[in-house]
Amino acid sequence: MCSNRIALAKESAGVPITKANGIDIHYEEHGNSNDPAMLLIMGFGAQLTLWPDELVEALAGHGYRVIRYDNRDIGLSHKFDGVKAPGLVKMTLMGKLGLTPRVPYTLADMAADGVGLLDALEIERAHIVGASMGGMIAQHVAHKYPDRCLSFTQVFSTTGHAKLPPARKEALQALVTRPKSTEEEALVAHGIMLARTIGSPGYPSPEERLRERTLASVRRSFYPEGPTRHLSAIVADGDRSTMLRDVRVPTLVLHGEDDPLVPCEGGRHTAECIPDAKLKTIPGWGHDLPLDLIDELAAEIAGHARESVAA
Repeated sequence: MCSNRIALAKESAGVPITKANGIDIHYEEHGNSNDPAMLLIMGFGAQLTLWPDELVEALAGHGYRVIRYDNRDIGLSHKFDGVKAPGLVKMTLMGKLGLTPRVPYTLADMAADGVGLLDALEIERAHIVGASMGGMIAQHVAHKYPDRCLSFTQVFSTTGHAKLPPARKEALQALVTRPKSTEEEALVAHGIMLARTIGSPGYPSPEERLRERTLASVRRSFYPEGPTRHLSAIVADGDRSTMLRDVRVPTLVLHGEDDPLVPCEGGRHTAECIPDAKLKTIPGWGHDLPLDLIDELAAEIAGHARESVAA
């Protein structure tokens, strides 16, 4: 049995960690350091490893210096131990009353983390790619720091508009339910269940690959308190539709037509809000990055990045 705070695989000496926005951020780089930078921002409760190695390598192969990192409160980055987030019911009620709940940190703070990482790496401008909650964070980057963005690609994310379709009940339940215990096998089983529930019906992940990736994630770090604060940041952020109408960064929206967690309407609405945004939807794609779509997604992201610079 392990405590909530313990990482099942300890941080080893020499892992790349830097100060960004005043906190420790763990990151990895792939590709040629002289190539244009591409910053990958992952989503709710997810470590940087949820960006598949195959996708990272494909993007590097397209000629980009690819940087992925652990958001605050997850993986090997800074943990906000002991900082309590308000309950979901309270936050939802306050939102309906037009009140903004006090939360440990905001998505705007997390956007500043990403820009702080660019500062630490002495990168003036980068192509910004965000998935799920990472897409929401990237929206803030594109809005508040447009001079740091060469392009913006949003992957299965949303504007947060209240009238958009919600997640399917089973997908949301799987996301917020905690494992039955902190024994390794229970954690792996829970991770596989979540991946299957929100994953792509048209591109199911092979069982062996899914188990290997889930086990590696569990052994890298297990910290269930971070997602609670991530969720509070998402709920407190509310509707970003008005903000997105001011975004002028060249934008591509990628979304699965069979996403059970963030329905495709969230991506469509984002593309409607951001002037001149491009939208591509893919049948059979859910809320994951399946191996069968890696080449197509890498080509779309890299192609948009190239076109944005050439325009």
